[in-house]
Amino acid sequence: MSANAPKILTHGIADVQFGANVRVVQPVNLYGCAIGDDCFVGPFVEIQRNARIGKRTRIQSHAFVCELVEIGDDCFISHGAMFVNDLVRSGEPAYARPDLWKTTRIGNRVFIGTNATILPVSICDDVVIGAAAVVTKNITKPGIYAGNPARYLRPLDKPDK
Repeated sequence: MSANAPKILTHGIADVQFGANVRVVQPVNLYGCAIGDDCFVGPFVEIQRNARIGKRTRIQSHAFVCELVEIGDDCFISHGAMFVNDLVRSGEPAYARPDLWKTTRIGNRVFIGTNATILPVSICDDVVIGAAAVVTKNITKPGIYAGNPARYLRPLDKPDK
């Protein structure tokens, strides 16, 4: 092997705190994160260090959960959803400057649609984010949001009891 050979991980799961009954479909990249009880992680998902996933949450294939993201309980993160922790405000990527990274907090019972992009924000409980939406600001009111940038559309329907 040459001195310039890349370092290749032979296993995509390292230093993860798993709750009970977690199901993971390989291949994935999970490292330095915490995943709560009864979660599902689909194939081609990456969850980075210091990310925390609540109980009974499903993360579908090709989703990317970067550092400093906290996802609550009973959430659904659909295929290809992306979380971003670097706003590139300095004009250059902050990958070498973790002090510039921002946190993202996702409440309980939040459903994030396919290919949605979530910038560093807080999202309250009981929210649906539509497919391909771009969330650029905090969401403090439960309901359904969609678009670029994501905007409030209407309240959630209450289930019949």
